[in-house]
Amino acid sequence: MNTRSNFDHNLNQLNDMLISMAKKSEIAIKNAMLSLVNQDLGMAKAVLLGDNEIDQLEQEINDKALLLIARESPVATDLRKINAALKVSSEVERLADIAVNIAKSAIHIGEEEHIKEMVDIPHMMELALEMVSESIEAFTTEDVFLAEQCAKKDDQVDQMFGHLIHELMGYIPHNPESTNQIIQLSFVCRFIERIADHSTNIAEHVVYLVTGKRIDLNA
Repeated sequence: MNTRSNFDHNLNQLNDMLISMAKKSEIAIKNAMLSLVNQDLGMAKAVLLGDNEIDQLEQEINDKALLLIARESPVATDLRKINAALKVSSEVERLADIAVNIAKSAIHIGEEEHIKEMVDIPHMMELALEMVSESIEAFTTEDVFLAEQCAKKDDQVDQMFGHLIHELMGYIPHNPESTNQIIQLSFVCRFIERIADHSTNIAEHVVYLVTGKRIDLNA
């Protein structure tokens, strides 16, 4: 295997590891939301336990990327690919951390009857997860258009966040005994909003990867 082929092989391995990490993070987020909706504390605890595996994958990606830089002396374009992979893996790790935080909120609420039907919050999560999936696909395929379309959904998530927080805070004066649950659900809404933000960041890294330009897709 010549030097170029060897580099491409290792870069493909790096991307495969990143895709695997992203899939695990998506599953963790979905399970965390399910644990909240279904008040499944066992599932919530499983999300907490699974976080170490994702953290380990991020470390392996970092190690492999540094080895590629040290051993292969990549040219500017290749270095940009490695740098983008490192940036995206960091965003994906944060997504996994958010899954943990949502699971913790589910545990805090426990089996207390939900103060509101679990419809709007999962709907907001559904949109945020679409953004996660699209941003990772955009990275994998180096699709700038898809990255830009993904980022446009961030405004919708922000609007849903604002509406839900206003609604939840309105419950407190009439339901003081449910204040803890209301606060935890507000945290969950904030976590979902952050998922959309991290997805937008990934989309921005895609634009940088393909064009070499750093732009703010939230502008």
